[in-house]
Amino acid sequence: MNTPLLHGPYLLLDEQWSSKISLLHVLEIAAACGVRLFQYRNKIDSMLDCFHKGMSLRKAAADVQATFIVNDRCDLALALDADGVHLGQEDFPLALARQILGEKKIIGVSTHGPEEVIAATKGGADYLGFGPIFPTTTKPDHEPVVGIHGLEQIRSLTPLPIFAIGGITVDAVPTIQEAGGNGVAVASVVYQSTNMEHVLQQLVKLFSLPIQSVG
Repeated sequence: MNTPLLHGPYLLLDEQWSSKISLLHVLEIAAACGVRLFQYRNKIDSMLDCFHKGMSLRKAAADVQATFIVNDRCDLALALDADGVHLGQEDFPLALARQILGEKKIIGVSTHGPEEVIAATKGGADYLGFGPIFPTTTKPDHEPVVGIHGLEQIRSLTPLPIFAIGGITVDAVPTIQEAGGNGVAVASVVYQSTNMEHVLQQLVKLFSLPIQSVG
C-alpha cells in the first residue's frame, strides 16, 4: 500500500493531558512547528465523547494535511475516517484489523521484543512502535525497558519504520536515530515542558538533519 512518509516526531494526543491543556491547541501548536503525525488516545471517555472530541482533532489534522491515527479502536478510526489505527499487543488482532479497515489504512503495532517485531512485520503492519526505550510515567504499567541496545538489536529484523517510545527526550533523539529509529512517539516531553513550542521545534529540526555516523 502507499502510505505517507512515516518518520520524525509522532505526537500522542492523549486525553489524560486534556485537563492541563486543550489537545486541539496542542495539535495546532505542533502543526505550526512542522509535526505531521498524530495519534489520538482516549481511554477515559465514552465512545460518544471520544467521537466528538476526536472529530475536532481529526478535522484540524486534515486541515494541515497531517496523518491522524487512532489508538486501539478500529470502530473509532472508521467513524472518524482516520488515516489508520495503532494496536497494542492486547488489542484487536492485526489480521482482523486489516480486514475491517482495508488495505488503504495505516496500521501500526506496539512491539517490545524480537518475536513481536517479526510477527508484526510478517502480519502486514505499516510501522512499529518499539519500547519502552526508557522508563516512562505516561504508562506506569509498561513493559520492561528495552533501552537503546534493544532498538539496535531489532533494527535488522524489519524493513518497517520504527518509532521509539517510552521516556523520550530531545537529547536522546540522535542516539535513537543512530540505533535505527525512524521516529519518536512523544507525550510527556511535550506536555510537561514549560516551552512546548521550543521542544516541538527541536524535535522537528533533529529529524530534518543528516544522521551522524558513530566513530
